[in-house]
Amino acid sequence: MGQQVMQVHGLPDQPLDAVDVFHDRVAPALLDALAQLDPDGDLVIVFEPAGPEHRAWRLAAVQDFARAAAPNWRCNAVTGDDQRLLAPLLAYLAAAPGVTGQMLVVDGALPPQALG
Repeated sequence: MGQQVMQVHGLPDQPLDAVDVFHDRVAPALLDALAQLDPDGDLVIVFEPAGPEHRAWRLAAVQDFARAAAPNWRCNAVTGDDQRLLAPLLAYLAAAPGVTGQMLVVDGALPPQALG
């Protein structure tokens, strides 16, 4: 199963502005990425950390992409920039064929021993 990871950077701080930029600038690239996925592949959108006021629009967006991807592909999102947590989470998503339309958060709050 191939996994395509798309990093989303530089969105405005205000949620309404961020939604506009996301749909104008980022969504077309994500649709292109979906179209190029391997059979049974998955797309993971990685958002930079943002305040809780961004959660609703981000979740709605990833759910819309997951519906567009079904039944051939999956789409999930991750919010965070802690690389030591991001890699294992991406590996988990790649191996979890039943998970789609979800937005997971990595915040670095886990102690190092929790990472194995």
